[in-house]
Amino acid sequence: MARKLGSHSEITGPKVTAAATRLIAEHGFAAVSMRKIAAEVGVQAGALYLYTPDKQTLLFDIMRAHMEELLAAVEKIDLSGRAPRALEAFTRFHINFHLDRIEAVFVAYMELRNLSDENFAALAVLRKRYEAILQGILERGIRSGSIKKQNAQVTTRALIAMLTGLTVWYRESGPLNRAQIADHYWQMVAGSVGLKVGQYA
Repeated sequence: MARKLGSHSEITGPKVTAAATRLIAEHGFAAVSMRKIAAEVGVQAGALYLYTPDKQTLLFDIMRAHMEELLAAVEKIDLSGRAPRALEAFTRFHINFHLDRIEAVFVAYMELRNLSDENFAALAVLRKRYEAILQGILERGIRSGSIKKQNAQVTTRALIAMLTGLTVWYRESGPLNRAQIADHYWQMVAGSVGLKVGQYA
């Protein structure tokens, strides 16, 4: 016997999340209705509420999942060495992680304005945890003298914005491959903190 359209067995989290992420990235949160998401998944609109209570919660869950995945992934990177090496490892990690998730990145950064105050505050906690990792590397380098003195918090936010901005324009079919782009961006990051690529231990 065929499953009924909209049955709970068809409303899986990954399907809804993937469809919502794709549509929001393409059209913007305000333009995407629950009905449109349901049509993308292939179910009746009412069936979505078996998975999420409302569109605001769905948006927050997408953003939170992205940040939690990012934090879990960066914890697996060895950033314990000297600051210059740790900064390079962080830079290359950030680029590769985000280029693999362009739609999720777009939603996570461009739709912050559409979060409720409560959800925005909760997401800010996760974002600050990630920023603290980079800021800690910079502060370690400043203390050791390997990185020039500067406001580590401001530099952290500027570097993350620059690295994340790559997802807006980079395409795998472009003239530079991912490794070449990572090399170029690492040179810019190094230069911004007073490092000369290849001249540190």
